[in-house]
Amino acid sequence: MARVTKSREDRRKEIVQTAERLFRKVGFAKCSVDMIIKEIGVAKGTFYYYFKSKEEILEAIADQTLSQIVEMAEGIAADPSMTALEKMQALLTNSHVGDDDTRDIAEMLHLPQNRELHEITNIQTVLRMSPIFAEIVRQGNQEGDFAAKRPLETIQFLFTGAQFLLDGGLFDFTDEETRIRREVVQEIIEKSLGAAPGSFGFMNPSSSDDRCK
Repeated sequence: MARVTKSREDRRKEIVQTAERLFRKVGFAKCSVDMIIKEIGVAKGTFYYYFKSKEEILEAIADQTLSQIVEMAEGIAADPSMTALEKMQALLTNSHVGDDDTRDIAEMLHLPQNRELHEITNIQTVLRMSPIFAEIVRQGNQEGDFAAKRPLETIQFLFTGAQFLLDGGLFDFTDEETRIRREVVQEIIEKSLGAAPGSFGFMNPSSSDDRCK
């Protein structure tokens, strides 16, 4: 049987997809390079031709995940049928952007050995997502729901602060302490954007429900 030869791009993609599947199945720490190459059926030299380490694969996965989030956010931001507040709700409900796969990647980035990559990813998130949110804020200004004088700079400040304070248990807050800080983040967003109090209540639905009782 003839050996299947894959293009460089296809082989790299195969390594990334296989590694990501194994990372989720056995955990990043327990997954070795040997496990990855055995799963694919290639020599170790082939692996190291594309990646220096499994941490470098994680970087590729994180970049790919962020690109998917950016694409999703751009689609929402460009939707002419939605108001600015509706777009914010679509992106910020439950105080996160993304899905279960995104959170799985975040958990791997939170490992101590991946701290540097995690910080780089956070910076890229702020730089790539802020212009999208800023455009939504400009729309909100025109619609009269927001009154932010510097949309981009305001969003960058809010993004950076919220990410650092609420990022993956960095401060080891209890659930109650985290809940309170999420409520404060909501209040800060509303005041910074000039939005009506409670208009971002979708970020903390349980808190809003409690106040209505």
